[in-house]
Amino acid sequence: MPPRARTIPGALACVLLALAGCTADAAVREPGSAVTEDEAETLARLLQRNHQRGGADFVVTAPYGPDVVLTLTGAVDFRRSQGRGELVTSYGDGRPDDTATLLFSTESLWIGDVPGLAEELDDAGAGYLRRPLAAQGRADLVDVLVRVVLDLSRARADDPRAFRDGDWTWEGQRSIDSRLSAVFAAEGGATVAVDAADDLLRQYATPLPGQPFEVTVTLAGHGPVSVDLPAAAESLDAAEHPELASAVRF
Repeated sequence: MPPRARTIPGALACVLLALAGCTADAAVREPGSAVTEDEAETLARLLQRNHQRGGADFVVTAPYGPDVVLTLTGAVDFRRSQGRGELVTSYGDGRPDDTATLLFSTESLWIGDVPGLAEELDDAGAGYLRRPLAAQGRADLVDVLVRVVLDLSRARADDPRAFRDGDWTWEGQRSIDSRLSAVFAAEGGATVAVDAADDLLRQYATPLPGQPFEVTVTLAGHGPVSVDLPAAAESLDAAEHPELASAVRF
């Protein structure tokens, strides 16, 4: 789900009419049809529900090369806008995965548990290397993934008219982690999958401008999340240690 609505964010016996895609007369609904008023209301409150629940577990994937996939798996506190995850870069050419622990807020990134870096950090009495989160529009992929996750929350609901009049369509149903979900698409290529049972966001996918791949975020376990960010003394400023930052491309 994008940061703003303008850029976004019979299978159940017709109990969930808005999201299951059925109608009172059981007519077949074609993918690509306009969203209903009820669906627009559901989509408008999607990010607000994330904020109200407090947080969620997430998996973000970005296949940014022919055989290279970056995956960030962790938990996010939507109310405090901070999270923690395990960052894995997988290669299809037999090379071992690159792994690291990543913590983030709206302002900063911390990286630790990097093979080859941990000893140098220990010698400095720190556990993490930190730097500012790149500004919007920067091409740093890790920063983009973090911003996509953090942007899946909003204290207030969007205007339903943005979904009724903003070229959003209903694209059918599919199972995500064994949960039946309704899929909606925006004109720009972004899609959201909404759990048919509880109206919660299950998946958000969006293409990246100028890139031949898309980022996909899958959410589960919606509820309160607590993330402890490193204290200042527990991390080193990457700007003051460029040799370390260069070693991990951080």
